Amino acid sequence: MKTKIINLLLVLPAFFIACNTATEEKPELRPHQSLDAPVAKKIAEELTAHEDTRIDNYFWMRLSDEQKNAETPDAQTKDVLEYLNAENDYKEAAMKHTDSLQKTLFDEIVGRIKKDDSSVPYNDNGYSYYTRFEKGMDYALYCRKKLEDNAKEEIMLNGPEMAKGLSYFSLGGMSVSPDNKMISYGVDTVSRRRYTIYFKDLQTNEILSDKLVNTTGGVAWANDNKTVFYTSKDSVTLRANKIYKHVLGTDQSKDELIFNEKDDTFSTFVYKSRSDKYIISGSYQTLSTEYRYLDADTPSGEWKMIQARERDLEYSVAHFGDHFYINTNLDAKNFKLVKTPVTATSKENWVDVIPHREDILLQDFTVFKNHLVLNERKDGLSTIRVRKWNGDNDHYISFNDPAYLTYTSTNRDFDTNIVRFGYTSLTTPNSTIDYNMDTKEQTILKEQEVLDPNFSKENYVSERLYATAKDGVKVPVSLVYKKGTQKSGSTPLLLYSYGSYGSSTEPYFSSTRLSLLDRGFVYAIAHIRGGQEMGRYWYEDGKLLKKKNTFTDFIDVGDFLVKEGYTSSDHMYAYGGSAGGLLMGAILNMKPELWNGVVAAVPFVDVVSTMMDETIPLTTFEFDEWGNPKNKEYYEYMKSYSPYDNVEAKEYPNILITTGYWDSQVQYWEPAKWIAKLRELKIDDNLLIMDCDMETGHGGASGRFERYKRTALNYAFMLDLEGIEK
Repeated sequence: MKTKIINLLLVLPAFFIACNTATEEKPELRPHQSLDAPVAKKIAEELTAHEDTRIDNYFWMRLSDEQKNAETPDAQTKDVLEYLNAENDYKEAAMKHTDSLQKTLFDEIVGRIKKDDSSVPYNDNGYSYYTRFEKGMDYALYCRKKLEDNAKEEIMLNGPEMAKGLSYFSLGGMSVSPDNKMISYGVDTVSRRRYTIYFKDLQTNEILSDKLVNTTGGVAWANDNKTVFYTSKDSVTLRANKIYKHVLGTDQSKDELIFNEKDDTFSTFVYKSRSDKYIISGSYQTLSTEYRYLDADTPSGEWKMIQARERDLEYSVAHFGDHFYINTNLDAKNFKLVKTPVTATSKENWVDVIPHREDILLQDFTVFKNHLVLNERKDGLSTIRVRKWNGDNDHYISFNDPAYLTYTSTNRDFDTNIVRFGYTSLTTPNSTIDYNMDTKEQTILKEQEVLDPNFSKENYVSERLYATAKDGVKVPVSLVYKKGTQKSGSTPLLLYSYGSYGSSTEPYFSSTRLSLLDRGFVYAIAHIRGGQEMGRYWYEDGKLLKKKNTFTDFIDVGDFLVKEGYTSSDHMYAYGGSAGGLLMGAILNMKPELWNGVVAAVPFVDVVSTMMDETIPLTTFEFDEWGNPKNKEYYEYMKSYSPYDNVEAKEYPNILITTGYWDSQVQYWEPAKWIAKLRELKIDDNLLIMDCDMETGHGGASGRFERYKRTALNYAFMLDLEGIEK
């Protein structure tokens, strides 16, 4: 017995030591782990299609515009607002310890921006036009000067004055009348992209009584200086569906309906040709376009068809001399340039100017008196090609960066040998350049200033790599990091992409991004299918029944970066917005263990329900992008990847979701429902927060600087996870 007691006494100290060691090694609670997260109530809603029933416990979060705009909120609206505010309060509490970091980041980001900046002027019709900012102002002054010596500045529109007292302000569609006496402009104060058009007399500074509501914001001026054409929107779906003619001095109710786009998969638009000869209207959907034209000298004249719409026929139009020049996919997957006489415009009369090429995508073109300028995409990068009309001096403007973006800028002068273009790369601030198309001489008019004494583009490195996707396709990857940043499993890396609508993700410079690079982050862009970086087929391989290629490409790029030693899953982050937010939702379900944190901005995550409801803005317009779920094949495919429908009881990484209550493109209830379902089912204790801006929509805050508060939140979310406090 005595021996047993002695042995026990020998063991006990070791036991207590072990207990104390365990206590010391127990990880400290992160701030959010001591908070009670919001719990959304559940009201089961059965959604049945194709003999398949989905249960949506958070369907009740959807409000109509009438409910949102009502002076007195009903019970459902109160419940929704209570939940959104609870999520915002939880986010504030969970991120409270980063307040100082967020302020530092915001001040840092804003501090790099020149406060009294101005744009490079461009000349048009006897005037030089430009915008400029005054110190401390969130909005621009829109100005012009006559093209004469010692001309005085005219402030056409004073953004700071117009935005005074408004929580949101967006100015769009500005257009000066042919006689230079009047300016039209659109204003949105809600962030629903429904603009009211106003007219201002530039001689008297008087705002006319004319007011055109529920529009896309812009007008096309006829040459009589009193007639304009504009596009209005469906009040429910926000589809741009009607074109009207308005005569100054008359009430909008008297406006003549010129065109009504009755096919709810199409939207319509109107603009003036660069030659000022024609008013051109068009209708478009994902896979088809149609254009009509009217002599701008006869606004009450007859509209004529250029080429009637056909399935899978896309084209765009510019006027030059006796011809229309047309960029089209007619027998040309990567598009080609054709011309046709103004008197005979149907496709049977189209003659090739730049034939189709399998390896080059023709994106756009600009016509000059003696030159043709082509915006092309080759090997995944944008290029500018210049040639004379007779084919002489055909050449590309050369660039040295491994990954970059170039684009033609404002070129209103027709009779000139100068083309203005923009250039930027992951290490080079945006530059405005005049290029002599005959001598090939470049004149840099302006390079974006970065107000940081420590900044030099020589301090950063960019790379262009290729990751192999699971089906063997090579996916381009663009990277940038600060010199001296070491590749290792502990290096933080942010991977970004979009991957939808054929929209290419461009490797451009961002002074904002320096706040990550200077703290040791690598920033990477995955040029995944669904975009158009590698040509038209790249887009077609990432849409409809091939949409999952977008998601697997992104995951494969992430795996590649880990394998190549740039980072590890413990330090890799993903970011995407809108359709890129769908990408974030999909990769979270498909491979959550690959990411330490994910930022999903205004995410399109409730794919099936949204695409089933044709009253929701953009739905009918996007059947050719996602498919129509009323077709069983598309329904089942969508359901197999829809982020909201595929949330499971498993571990997810840290997640930050952002949205706007007034968002017209991705309604707020999609991310709100998604976070509620994630909270219900996920089995981890990682951070899950949502920032719902109750004053804005899809694009966030409207002010020049205010928008960076959310950027600071996004960055603080990732930096905090990395233990970076300053």
